[in-house]
Amino acid sequence: MAAGEASMAVALADSLFLSITPGEARGRVLLFLAVSFAPFLVLGRFIGPVIDRMPGGRRLLIVLIAALRAVVMLLMVSQLDSLLLFPLAFLAMVLNKTYGVSKSAVLPSLLRDDKDLVQSNARLGVTAGVIGFLAAIPAGILSAISPKASLVFGSIVFVFAALNAMKLPRQSVTTGETQQLEIEELRQPNVLIAVSAMSLVRASVGFTFFHLAFFFADHPRVERLDLAPNGMWYQVRYHFGPQFGTMWFGIAVSLAAVGSLLGNLSAKPLKRLNHVENLLIVALILIGAAGLLTALTSTTITALLLMAIVNYAAAIGNMAFESIVQRDAPDANRGRALANYYTKFQLMWVLAGIIPVLLKLPGVVGFAVVSSIGFSGGLVYWLSNRQVSKGLEPSSVVAQLRQRFSRR
Repeated sequence: MAAGEASMAVALADSLFLSITPGEARGRVLLFLAVSFAPFLVLGRFIGPVIDRMPGGRRLLIVLIAALRAVVMLLMVSQLDSLLLFPLAFLAMVLNKTYGVSKSAVLPSLLRDDKDLVQSNARLGVTAGVIGFLAAIPAGILSAISPKASLVFGSIVFVFAALNAMKLPRQSVTTGETQQLEIEELRQPNVLIAVSAMSLVRASVGFTFFHLAFFFADHPRVERLDLAPNGMWYQVRYHFGPQFGTMWFGIAVSLAAVGSLLGNLSAKPLKRLNHVENLLIVALILIGAAGLLTALTSTTITALLLMAIVNYAAAIGNMAFESIVQRDAPDANRGRALANYYTKFQLMWVLAGIIPVLLKLPGVVGFAVVSSIGFSGGLVYWLSNRQVSKGLEPSSVVAQLRQRFSRR
């Protein structure tokens, strides 16, 4: 699946999907991003519980997703210069996100000891990063001949993914109705506030992705020419639109993969920390600091760095969240629980991604939003953890801050 995803990204690098002007793209991106909302709502609310109870239900869903990805890639071959490429590209995105939810639901049932869940997810993340990078090489060579060749290559890869998915055991994610003990464990304050914190992390990933897509496309690029006649400064020529933007956004997407890879590689050493909640705090603070730095500078380099750091934070935050669920809900059906949680996280990704598409935010404003998500989320989560550690219900952050400053 990772190899097929990389092939599609390489094939679309010079297509209408990325080279269309920002003003024309916003409306279409908003439309299909909004449409992508529906599958997650249906999957989580209606289809998901039925699939989880079916022997091999999630396996069947993964096989269908891989097969549909192969079909979508073939359909793209004839639509590279057509506006129909937009719905096909966003259908591919929705299928990719749905696969992520299904993978998280299936994984606990494949482990002999679900204490290995965090490290297994990290290994899958590392493998996906490495394979995606390696697959981009032949895809890039084929794309140099023709992007259509890269799409056909990706379609073949997804066919192999579907065939391999059929080898997964026919197990159901759930083994019956939700037990009262499971409900109580999953509603513990530690788990609930971790869900809120991880939702903010995923929101920052979605917002950053789409904000940078339009930041690089809208942002003026400067080409330095010869010295001015007075010899005191250089003459410059400003470039607007996707001339440079497509290239920089492609680099940003690559750095996002690098950030996720480094985060997954950090899983084993970071898991040794006594208080795994601190990792979620660190993840949010990293996002806040990176957003603040980028807002203050608004340069290409810091924007690229922001993409890498946000995805690194998401990887370690995901590891911390799964550790908390393992620790505080040992009797819960983790396949069912993780499927529900990751569906919510993907919805947060979509909701946050709609904002920079709908609103034409200046670069500095968007980066400030990322910073505020990180710092405010880290502060709220830290204060809530302190309340929980004292045996109290986590109250609102406003009440906690008022109480804290009134003591002083």
